[in-house]
Order: sequence, then C-alpha cells, then structure tokens
Amino acid sequence: MNPDLDLALERVIRAPRTSVWRAWTDPASLEQWWIPAPLLCRVDRLEPHPGGAFVTRMSDDGGAAFAPHLDACFIAVDERERIVFTNAVDGGLRPAAPAPVSMTAEITMADHPEGTDYRIIVRHGDPESRARHEKLGFAEGWGTVAAQLAAFVEGAGAAGATGTAEGRDRR
Repeated sequence: MNPDLDLALERVIRAPRTSVWRAWTDPASLEQWWIPAPLLCRVDRLEPHPGGAFVTRMSDDGGAAFAPHLDACFIAVDERERIVFTNAVDGGLRPAAPAPVSMTAEITMADHPEGTDYRIIVRHGDPESRARHEKLGFAEGWGTVAAQLAAFVEGAGAAGATGTAEGRDRR
C-alpha cells in the first residue's frame, strides 16, 4: 500500500469466509448491503471473473427511478480470497472517466480465529484523487458498507435462505 495514493479499511467479520464471498458474488445478496443505507441498491450486472461487469444502481425510495451508481470491471477474482475491480474501465470494457474519482479497489478475505479478516485497499492514480476520495467520505462510506456486509453475513443464520439481514429487504 502506498499511503500517498491509497486508502484502506480493515475489520474482522464474525462469519465464515465462504459467507462473505457469497455476499460479494451473489447479486441478491450484494443488493442487501452494497450501498450505505437508507439508499437502496439494484444490481444490473455482477459477473465476478476477470473482465466481467460490475454495474449497480441506487435509489432513495426503491421506486422506479434507480440512478447509476457504479459501472466497473473486475480485474482479478480469486475464489474466496480476493476481488479486484476498477471503475476506470466500465462494464462494457470501455475506458471510463468516472466522477467523482477513478479508483481500483482490492478486497481480500482470509480466515481469522473469529471469522474473516476483511481488508479493502482503494488505489488512486495521483495524490489529488486520493485526497478527493478521502474528503468525499471514503472512511464513512466504505466503513458503513463494510459494517452492513458484516451485519448481513453475521445475521445470515437467523435470516434464512432469503438473505435478508435483520428482517430488512432493501430491494
């Protein structure tokens, strides 16, 4: 990690790594936690393999109007260990200039005595982009999403097969 270009977050999620992986790779599960609440997420494309699309939309009320959220491309996917995606290339494999900042995110998962060691590194092309992302609320946004992921998978046993956490269906 380069502290001049990268932002990071880590936490222990008290659930098996397979559950965290499934939450990342199953569209219905990803919709439950991917965008900070109270916003709602809709997954348009989730193709977790190198070159696959990662396209989501968001809504504040769940109505018909879901606005674009993320149009990205997976770079690397190592089953149950690592997911790398970038918004510098869109889901159609075309170069992109996303607002407000271009980034590459690497999510790693490893076994931990209490569940899963979950780490995020978000890489930026220059110090200004990193600073802009930090100022826009990287820690709060990605931290909230990581907490929602943890709540989703830690509560998965009680939620049953539907995958809803704490009885909340966010679709």
